[in-house]
Amino acid sequence: MGTPYEKDVVAWAEEQAALLRAGKLASIDIEHIAEEIEDVGKSEQREFASRMAVLLAHLLKWKWQPERRGASWRTTIGVQREAIGRRLRRTPSLKPMLDDADWIGDMWGDARQQAANEMQSGFSGVPEVCPWSMSQVLDADFLPG
Repeated sequence: MGTPYEKDVVAWAEEQAALLRAGKLASIDIEHIAEEIEDVGKSEQREFASRMAVLLAHLLKWKWQPERRGASWRTTIGVQREAIGRRLRRTPSLKPMLDDADWIGDMWGDARQQAANEMQSGFSGVPEVCPWSMSQVLDADFLPG
């Protein structure tokens, strides 16, 4: 084998792709290829989770800091909703996560932490559990409060 996976993953990936295209299956690094394929799915899940946490954080701030509402927050909410919608259309296997109470709880926790880092008033009155359904959260017309 040419470039080791651990030494230069980009060069390794190019070599593996060339071997696959050439039909040289006996020469491919099956274990690392399998890991990379799994990582693609994990990367999609991480991006989805990150966008949901940003969206939830901005909805949280919108609700609990009405005096600071502005075009920037509204824009961020819209951009995140659009990006999440695209991600769900391109990767429909992510949709079940929106029904997973543990996953939603994790996203809410991340959102609360993000918002706490920006809010001067802290968590006063902010519930421990997300007060909105995921369909509300993703609804382009929904703004809490």
